[in-house]
Amino acid sequence: MIYMLDTADIEAIKKAVDLYPLAGVTTNPSIIAKEKRSFADIIRDIRAVIGKDRMLHAQVMGKTAEVMVREAQAMRDIDEEIIIKVPVTQQGIKAIKELKALGFRITATAILTPQQALMAAVAGAEFLAPYVNRLDNICADGTQVAAEIAHLIDVYQLEAKVLAASFKNVQQVHEIAKAGAQSVTIAPDVFDQLLIHPLTDSGVAGFTSDWESVYGAETTVLDVI
Repeated sequence: MIYMLDTADIEAIKKAVDLYPLAGVTTNPSIIAKEKRSFADIIRDIRAVIGKDRMLHAQVMGKTAEVMVREAQAMRDIDEEIIIKVPVTQQGIKAIKELKALGFRITATAILTPQQALMAAVAGAEFLAPYVNRLDNICADGTQVAAEIAHLIDVYQLEAKVLAASFKNVQQVHEIAKAGAQSVTIAPDVFDQLLIHPLTDSGVAGFTSDWESVYGAETTVLDVI
């Protein structure tokens, strides 16, 4: 599983990089807008935190393929390793083809159907981002859509990965993992919840109590070897 954090909050990114096996950070126009700062500054600040080896995804906003390609080129001037997110509209698919020819790494985004994902993969997208919670909210099945995309990737032996997005709870992330999605991008609040369970907390508290009753508080294993 490839874990990514879906945010532009620098403090949240610092925390996740420190704690978790984080492969990268994804952003979108709404996430960027929340920061109320220069786009270029946000991208540079994220890169400074995650380092050169983790992935960083940012989205174009143009309505035509021509504008999307120019935006992508401008983004690459800010960050040479940036992965360009492109929505799966008709103009977006055209842009994916052109960007792939120019050597860009691409994430196809705003995916709601397996056919959108399949066409984006054939056009050259490396990551395919279905919106799980948005599908669930309209009585569709976000997990099933992601599973079908993963199946199509396998059937046609495409060099693409599912990057499931739009989660509101841990159960959605769990179902996506069972469905065979290769990667997920998760908001910081849901990411933290992946490890939380009251019985884990009580178990650790019991270990601590038993240890301290013999060896004392603040004593580590190193102190008693």
